[in-house]
Amino acid sequence: MQIKRQSFFKDEKQDFLFLDKWVKKLESANGREYERFEIDTALGKTCVWGLNTKEDLDTLVIFPGARTTSLFWDFDKGLDNINVKLRIFLVETNGLPNFSSGATPDIKSLDYGHWANEVLDKLKIENAFVAGASFGGLICMKLGITNPEKIKAAFLLNAGCLQPFSMKWNNLYYNLLPIIKPTPKNVLLFLDKAIFSKPNHQLSPEAEQLIIDYEIFALTRYKDNTQKPYYMDKQLAEAKVDTYLLEGNNDLLFPYQRSIENAKKHLKNLKDVKVFDNVGHGIETYDKAMKYIGETIKSY
Repeated sequence: MQIKRQSFFKDEKQDFLFLDKWVKKLESANGREYERFEIDTALGKTCVWGLNTKEDLDTLVIFPGARTTSLFWDFDKGLDNINVKLRIFLVETNGLPNFSSGATPDIKSLDYGHWANEVLDKLKIENAFVAGASFGGLICMKLGITNPEKIKAAFLLNAGCLQPFSMKWNNLYYNLLPIIKPTPKNVLLFLDKAIFSKPNHQLSPEAEQLIIDYEIFALTRYKDNTQKPYYMDKQLAEAKVDTYLLEGNNDLLFPYQRSIENAKKHLKNLKDVKVFDNVGHGIETYDKAMKYIGETIKSY
């Protein structure tokens, strides 16, 4: 596998200490501990968090969005809203600000799919339900092309592979503001306008502070050279897996109407589309989206 880009922390030792403390705060807030796996892959070290992994259950593998950690899915114990006991593996995608190495392949190649397959093999996962938010949706589709036999069904949450990133002024403004000036005020404005949709879609004050702390850390301590998701267009038709699309109608980054149109056009095995009203881009934190995933898994 050819390494295309390399991202890195400014001071890995000190920055990993911050991440350790941040994870402990989340564990304390949720009243549970996450299993931690570190595996060697073609992209270097890959960190994976786990819940119930030693039990004989169906498996769900989660891939996060850009500038996030897969643990965002469990703010306010959000994974409990699935209402199905599963083996859950939360993968820290390489090239994002997390404990995994910063090496990444060419985003337009199939190498992220080969990497995801390697992660499943190293975790001894023969097949699983997979779910990805934003950037993670692209990873799911790459895996659906390279190794469809590994996927029982794929859940795409405001996926970043169904259209180009929106160039509308309000989206660019709220996304660029915290990058240019990463203050708590600007990060919160970005979260309020682009990621959540209060009061219907929001976190508890404790979880909101955790995400603000993480975003400021990622913006100020991580040199992000990773390529961003792109519209996979006709390549999507190569993913021969049952696919479920979950969309928030207030997603500024990837407006839902166009994502649905392109999904229906290219995804040969699109089984259902679910639109959630008054939900922003961070749909992986929305309780009803998790319930939908759980209800769908029960049907298999």
